[in-house]
Amino acid sequence: MTKFSLLDHESVPKHEIMLEGELKSVLSKYSIEKEQLPKIKVQDPVSKEIGAVVGDVVKITRKSQTAGEAEYYRLVIE
Repeated sequence: MTKFSLLDHESVPKHEIMLEGELKSVLSKYSIEKEQLPKIKVQDPVSKEIGAVVGDVVKITRKSQTAGEAEYYRLVIE
């Protein structure tokens, strides 16, 4: 039996754990603290699949009809 990857499904946008430098520039750009970001649970199936841990920030890249691609950020919580 082959394991199905959630990330291979066409309706699941690209999720990736952000590196510290990239995160700092995003937080600076929006003048916010990490804790002000929208949240995603560590138990979320995609969080589990990418190996996210509490405190990580996940960048979600979605296709957008108006912008082509749009980036969203989520703080991983318990």
